[in-house]
Amino acid sequence: MAPKKPKRTSKKTGGRKRGGAGTSKTSRTRRPRRKNGRLKLLLAVAAIFAGGLGWYLFHGLPSLGNAKPINTRPSVVILADDGTPIARYGGLQGRILSIADVPPDLVHAVLSVENRDFYSDYGIEPLAILRAALVNVRHGRWVEGASTITQQLAKNLFLTPDKTLRRKAQEAIIALELTHKYSKDQILMAYLNRVYFGGGAYGVDAAAETYFNKPAAQLDLFQSALLAGLLRAPEHYSPTLHPKRSLGRTHMVLHEMVAAGYITPAAARAAYQDARLPVHLSTAGSLNHYFADWILSQIDGFTSSTTNDLTVKTTLSPQLQLMAEAKAERIFEQIPQSRHVTQMALVTESPAGAILAMIGGRSYTKSQYNRATQALRQPGSTVKPFVYLAALEAGYTPDSTISAAPIKSGDYHPGNYDGEKYGTVTLAEALQKSLNTATVRLLRAIGVGRFINVARRAGFTHLPKPQLSAALGADSVDLLELTNAYAAFASGGKETWPYAVLSITDSAGNLLYQRQPPVRAQTFQPDNIAALDGMLQGVVAPGGTGVRAAIPGVTAAGKTGTSQDFRDAWFVGYTDKFVTGVWMGNDDNTPMRYVTGGMYPAELWHDYMGAVQGFTLPQFVPETAQSLVPPGNSFADMLNRWSSGRGDFISGFKGSNTPVYNH
Repeated sequence: MAPKKPKRTSKKTGGRKRGGAGTSKTSRTRRPRRKNGRLKLLLAVAAIFAGGLGWYLFHGLPSLGNAKPINTRPSVVILADDGTPIARYGGLQGRILSIADVPPDLVHAVLSVENRDFYSDYGIEPLAILRAALVNVRHGRWVEGASTITQQLAKNLFLTPDKTLRRKAQEAIIALELTHKYSKDQILMAYLNRVYFGGGAYGVDAAAETYFNKPAAQLDLFQSALLAGLLRAPEHYSPTLHPKRSLGRTHMVLHEMVAAGYITPAAARAAYQDARLPVHLSTAGSLNHYFADWILSQIDGFTSSTTNDLTVKTTLSPQLQLMAEAKAERIFEQIPQSRHVTQMALVTESPAGAILAMIGGRSYTKSQYNRATQALRQPGSTVKPFVYLAALEAGYTPDSTISAAPIKSGDYHPGNYDGEKYGTVTLAEALQKSLNTATVRLLRAIGVGRFINVARRAGFTHLPKPQLSAALGADSVDLLELTNAYAAFASGGKETWPYAVLSITDSAGNLLYQRQPPVRAQTFQPDNIAALDGMLQGVVAPGGTGVRAAIPGVTAAGKTGTSQDFRDAWFVGYTDKFVTGVWMGNDDNTPMRYVTGGMYPAELWHDYMGAVQGFTLPQFVPETAQSLVPPGNSFADMLNRWSSGRGDFISGFKGSNTPVYNH
């Protein structure tokens, strides 16, 4: 007999049949109530979740009236003597432009690579957002953003750059609100007037001035494509820092413009082939940043603190700077590596003290350390002229004689560079041949105090110590102060202090500083300076240690210097127009291989000073400040208020106004 099948039971009825005798009316009516209860609970949870999500997204959501200012400190623009910009520090904000102020090529280039559907979207692109989300999930990190131009503006104006889901959601909400309240042209120009283009330039007008030295309205097709390409990663595609990378990015933008139908392939090819990358500040040299940094370090001493942008006009001559850099590069191409010469510095000064050119090292990109103003090195025999000037003041003449025999003072017993032993020589011969023994004997005869007094009046900021070795440059100086001391010789013995700042104006048109020519005291007697000048001319004559510095047809004077173990090599000299000092050596103070000041430093001095003798010495005249038109109440002014964080977002749009930022 087959076994009986077990009866079906219900878990909730404890084995009783459905609808059987064990099922009461009460139990049958409770079930629908339980279903309703679960539904209500689910709806309540959903409502709480939605409310929490809404609070999470909308809590702290900024108002459209609270735009963030552009996060820049006041800019400082450094100009050469002819107005050429040589450096800028801090951010520069350009004029606020309307859509009519920019060329169509610029608009098309930006739309091609940033948001091709800008004029037809609603501020966001849901499909692009979904696609980017899937890509990010697949990679497990944030690799794609899918932001429209409106979303980028929303982020720049109101939000932080944090890559979080909350920020992205808030970005979309604000983008929708912007699209609802403002026209596409207004949104696009608000974006272009604010976005960062690299190089400290905020806004397309500042970018056009920074990279091409022209207003945005004059940008051509290639230049428009280049600026549009910077928006993705300004420093990465910088034409001044990474020219090849910038060219590749610009080519891609032109290709995208063709794909979008804005230009023809032929126009793209012509624009790319005929274009030239901007060579940033090339008209004032590539090493002028050493000078600019030196100027920046002095600004606080000329004017009180201000929140306005500053323009500083200086004495730097672009022509002399370019020539100095070219000649220095040529000399270093000729120096064998076996000589172990890795660094150099150069300063050119007018006899009145104006700094006209400065090289602080061979590569500013590799090292910002300024060897012309910051490096303290032993000057060697370049300090000897000040010993001889002290002797002239004590009654000696160039024809006075002194023994050049070996000398010993305690443990100090200097010898001559050539190892030769000399008898009695004139002061002129001792300086011409740079005889150490004769110079030390002369210093001992006149007293170290006289020498220190002359050095002080010549403008040395690092005075020699009261010891005989000071006559041979045992103490340390920097190239700027040494060159300036020689300016006292070139100026006939007048008091000379180096200067480089001519005027400082702010973006409000205020003249904050104006240099006035000082009354220069006669520090040294003209007859003594004339006598020393003749002696220093002998140094560059045949038989002198600086003969390689001689310039045919030009009266030149100067002195060589070589520190112990060939660690430093110098030549400092002057003509009737310019005073120039040159230093060569190594940053780690390791010796060069038998390099003296009469070799490569003198050769560089000769090549450079010979080339610039035809240049006219700049004449510096006082500047006058220009008044700027005060801002009005147009939409352009509203954008200015966005930049400064002042005022309300929603003003009317009437066009651009007079610039209020310096260029």
